[in-house]
Amino acid sequence: MMERIRGFLREVGAKAGIEDWIIEALSRPEKVYKATLRVKMDDGSVRFFPAYRVQYSTARGPAKGGIRFHPAVTEEEVTALAFWMTIKNAVVDLPFGGGKGGVAVNPKELSRTELERLSRAYVRAFADVLGVDRDIPAPDVYTNPQIMAWMLDEFETIKRRSEPGFITGKPVALGGSEGRNIATALGGFFVAEEVLKDLGIERPTVAVQGFGNAGSNFARLAAEAGWKVVAVSDSRGGVYDPDGLDVEELLRVKKEKGSVIHYERRKKISNEELLTLDVDLLVPAAIENVITEENAGDVRARIVLELANGPTTPEADKVLQERGVVVVPDVLANAGGVTVSYFEWVQNRSGERWSFERVKDELSKKMKKAYAEVKERAGDLRKLREGAYALALERVAEALRWRS
Repeated sequence: MMERIRGFLREVGAKAGIEDWIIEALSRPEKVYKATLRVKMDDGSVRFFPAYRVQYSTARGPAKGGIRFHPAVTEEEVTALAFWMTIKNAVVDLPFGGGKGGVAVNPKELSRTELERLSRAYVRAFADVLGVDRDIPAPDVYTNPQIMAWMLDEFETIKRRSEPGFITGKPVALGGSEGRNIATALGGFFVAEEVLKDLGIERPTVAVQGFGNAGSNFARLAAEAGWKVVAVSDSRGGVYDPDGLDVEELLRVKKEKGSVIHYERRKKISNEELLTLDVDLLVPAAIENVITEENAGDVRARIVLELANGPTTPEADKVLQERGVVVVPDVLANAGGVTVSYFEWVQNRSGERWSFERVKDELSKKMKKAYAEVKERAGDLRKLREGAYALALERVAEALRWRS
């Protein structure tokens, strides 16, 4: 994975005219912290879990990135994710570097009390390298506001002071930001509005792969805007209706029955079929590598909005670009989450509480500005990914030059 990142850096750096020493500096993380968390189980036994926190770059500010609890977590994975956070934060011009954390654990196997002990153990292991001006964690895969609340409580207990800005994605009652739960979808929606405007599409047809937090909220926002959501799917399959789906009913069905496939009287389709529908806007919002070299030629959407991380392989990206498909890269499309985390950090540092309307307004301005800058740097809507990467590297490079 890191070798692929180094290749990417060399390729984009050469096109952007970035100096070799800067490419070399960004080819490895600044700091990698590792620990083994010892957690007492409810039955009295003790288990051990590998844990990591990577601060990839702090050239532009404190490291910023989530903590994931997942069985497949490795040092290499966390390091790569910390690099991509460096890029994402630079794309939307946040005053952060890139960081990431993780624990190799299946949280579904833990009780609530075991999960709390694990969360607090993580903070105890890394408290000395975290903080509002050093490294600010947030939720990621299988972590949530409750886990952030436990981590905040443990950190403040250790430090013997109030420091809510140490972590974001918290419950609102503990200094979290209004709108954080829909931030990823909302940020992607604002970018989609701009792309559609540039292409002259007023009432797009939309297909959403993945009906979790990001995908379901995007579908709801699209429906509220008068866009026609014709297909959605989750891990068990999808449903399709060319006349449009009732998104509120889909949300009810998903909540009550666990999957959108129970939505009645509509054609059932697979996740693979959804990717090939003739729609204006395709939104992969589930897992990585779903659009590949094998199926990219079958994608008929005019726009692909990457709400998930890494849903398009590099080989597929080239195919889509050659076919004239506009791909909005994940480092821009799903940056709404970290942007509202930034707003939360700002609120915590100033002692303010923003309304949802203010958060929404500030997010709209931030995402639309980022899109305009990426578009200008790309020079061609079919090269938004190239433009985003080049813009991000130029911003990080400028910070490194001033520090050298």
